Amino acid sequence: MSGCGCEIEIEDKAQSRTLIILLAINGVMFVAEIIAGVVADSTALIADSLDMLADASVYAIGLYAVGRSLLVKARAAHISGVFQVLLGLGVLFDIVRRTIVGSEPESLMMMTVGLVALIANSICLMLIYKHRQGEVHMRASWIFSKNDVIANLGVIGGGVLVAWLGSPWPDLIIGLVIAVIVVRGGVLIIKDANNGKEEQGAKA
Repeated sequence: MSGCGCEIEIEDKAQSRTLIILLAINGVMFVAEIIAGVVADSTALIADSLDMLADASVYAIGLYAVGRSLLVKARAAHISGVFQVLLGLGVLFDIVRRTIVGSEPESLMMMTVGLVALIANSICLMLIYKHRQGEVHMRASWIFSKNDVIANLGVIGGGVLVAWLGSPWPDLIIGLVIAVIVVRGGVLIIKDANNGKEEQGAKA
């Protein structure tokens, strides 16, 4: 029926289903990676776990925004972006701390957990792909999912280098790169959200 809003309702349900699955995957992986990161004494794994937490928050906020006004969606995306920037800065602080006190990362655990996380995030990327050009809260989810895959590859590569070189520096460097990716992703979402709010303000 034309004008009944059925298409919007179907799209909202599709978004909700996708975000619930993404939230579940990232929530489980956050717990798994933070435990593995502490046990393995790995900055890269801890950074990646916090990236998972940031993503879980993005999906939760995005889920809240589904079916609401574009202004609410833009505000939700803005909040998720700020949260991601703060987590990234927290990782940077941990890197400085570990550089000073030292660390002994376990390369095998880094590679194993990194591979599991890569599989999980590849699934997330496929799920969110069709929404990549959607509304601002879904575009935020797409950006974070892409960043996650890059970060996972970095963790695996860092584990290989730690084993090869017998040095913790690859772990610290990969952790730094992931932190930068996290902060950059958050900044991009904030900019996108601000543009969305400005557009809505202009229409009002």
